[in-house]
Amino acid sequence: MSEDLSGRRIAHYRIDGVLGRGGMSVTYRATDVRLGRKVALKVIGEHLAPDAEFRERFVDEARNTSAIDHANIVPLYDFDEVDGLLYIAMRLVDGQDLSGHIKEGPLTPARTLSLLAQVAEALDMLHGKGLVHLDVKPANVLVTQKEGVREHVYVADFGLTRRGATGHRTRTGDFLGSPTYAAPEHLRGEPVDGRTDQYALACMLFACLSGRPPFQGGVQEVIAGHLSNVVPALSHLVALPPAIDDVIRKGTSKDPAQRYANCAELINAARVALAGVAQGSAPAQLGPQSGSFPAQPPVSGPMPVQQGQYQGGYQQQLQDPVRLRPPNQVGVSAFTSSGKKERPAWFAPVIAAAVAIVVIIIVVVILSPGDEPARQPKTSSAPSLNIGDETTSNKPLPTSVPVRTSR
Repeated sequence: MSEDLSGRRIAHYRIDGVLGRGGMSVTYRATDVRLGRKVALKVIGEHLAPDAEFRERFVDEARNTSAIDHANIVPLYDFDEVDGLLYIAMRLVDGQDLSGHIKEGPLTPARTLSLLAQVAEALDMLHGKGLVHLDVKPANVLVTQKEGVREHVYVADFGLTRRGATGHRTRTGDFLGSPTYAAPEHLRGEPVDGRTDQYALACMLFACLSGRPPFQGGVQEVIAGHLSNVVPALSHLVALPPAIDDVIRKGTSKDPAQRYANCAELINAARVALAGVAQGSAPAQLGPQSGSFPAQPPVSGPMPVQQGQYQGGYQQQLQDPVRLRPPNQVGVSAFTSSGKKERPAWFAPVIAAAVAIVVIIIVVVILSPGDEPARQPKTSSAPSLNIGDETTSNKPLPTSVPVRTSR
């Protein structure tokens, strides 16, 4: 886990406290001491700083965010590297993310349409620039009222945003993202475009009006739902006209070609379908399956925080985004559980190491020589002179004798 940098300085930013921790970064509440303004400072995790791939992704996030100028996208102020720490400084949004509002129960149709229309506008602008967000979810939609009377929305977290890419993968082939709102083509690693984000927006429409994501359960169940199952009929969970089921069904079609032309068209169709519904109150819940999020939280979402602390999109679970192996093919998914009990990841390396140690011991025993006979005490090899009864030992013989020549 990365060290808490609270109380330290990075460049001209004084770090005041932790806002949230993600899988590849920590976001702090900080103060720009030059301008005297509060910012959200996103710092790459120290354990990932040497990883070239994560550094590249972090830099991409800064570039993607800085290239976008829209009222509903979190503004980026600064990006740099100091003492090996990469950081992004962005606007500190004072409010709550959309997932926090949904946890309180279904939203009213009017509020849902107002919030998601802003998200749709931001996404369509992004798609017009050839970019795909690839991580559209309630936790990345920040809601604040400070800009005016109505609630204002900011789309955040562009760490997975790509241009003309296939479903995002690491170099080792892992899927990197949050599967709760992920489109089938994204999960399969197929080509993605603006309709991929539209699928996630349609899932968010379902969540806002029902208080729960379309598919629930463990990771495997959620992914199997997105790959193979039809989104449940919303009108069977809450008191809404069946026309909204058709809108969500089209927006979440498994075939991207069958979806709407853009995100705004999806929201406009939802507005027409909900035109006859009382806009001032949340839809009544129907049946035992309805209600807010279950006791077991969905795959993605914010971490619990202390009362009064911001709970927005900066606040992510440590395991988010989820690293998953892509499915082998449609209908035969690598995420499908089998009857066999999987061994832990450390099992194979430990067994291999134990076998290697045993082999080394056997080789040493086989190749070691047998018992050697006792060695005789070592005697000096130097010659000795015997003079009478006295023996002078260990005295070398002279190698030369001086000869005096006579004339």
